[in-house]
Amino acid sequence: MEQRVFGGTGKEVPVLGQGTWQMEEDDRDEAIRSLRAGLDLGLTHVDTAELYGHGRVEESIVSEAIAGRRKEVFLVSKVMPSNATYAGTLTACERSLKRLRTDWLDCYLLHWPGSHPLAETVRAFEKLVADGKIRSWGVSNFAVADLDELLTLTKPERIACNQVLYHLEERAIEHAVLPWCEERGVAVVGYSPFGNGRFPKPSSPGGRVLDAIARAHDATPRQVALQFLVRRPSLFAIPKASRVAHLRDNAAAVSLKLTSEELARIDAAFPTGAYSDQLPVI
Repeated sequence: MEQRVFGGTGKEVPVLGQGTWQMEEDDRDEAIRSLRAGLDLGLTHVDTAELYGHGRVEESIVSEAIAGRRKEVFLVSKVMPSNATYAGTLTACERSLKRLRTDWLDCYLLHWPGSHPLAETVRAFEKLVADGKIRSWGVSNFAVADLDELLTLTKPERIACNQVLYHLEERAIEHAVLPWCEERGVAVVGYSPFGNGRFPKPSSPGGRVLDAIARAHDATPRQVALQFLVRRPSLFAIPKASRVAHLRDNAAAVSLKLTSEELARIDAAFPTGAYSDQLPVI
């Protein structure tokens, strides 16, 4: 599995990880099998959050999937903005650690900007690092204005990543957020890379482009999409797969090599759209 340096952490992390949003709605045993199959194939970046299933995903799915294999995993969780005071962040992290049955998180994120002072959250993150509860920290769903505020509170190398919505039909981050992060060495982790129900239909113009490229490589359109979405050194993706077959399909995308002409065709088929300072989220 291809690995890249994850922001300022200096740690090499697989370019493809495993998302767990809404996994509580799926068959629990199959979801656990899928996560474990991902670990076997090198997809050791596992992303979760206290929000997911109100903690059930951490407690009953992820913790079980990584049991006995914790040292293999780059484990990420998130604190909800409503909990992100100084004391609230520390407490939320302890709850996640207990649910996940681990002593540490490899990265801990603020799930999205909230009403509590960002300085309190950052101070709590640094306390958690000092105490060995987390190895690094970052943010999620941060637009450029939010990132600029964050930079008044810390150095860019302290920000491991910005986790954002990124798929072929939603490339808004490429206007400003992606360049901001790349200039400062912050990893960009794309969530919902298949669009959460918005993957291009085979009959659509973009879908036909993906299909043609996929057939040329004996691949699938989803594998082509994933490879496009991690085409730059700063980019990572965390597709969710609750079935082993789906997981294996995702993992195979890493070995796919697209030509510059194919990348240009995909780029033209899925334009970035007009610039907006509002970051899309789901």
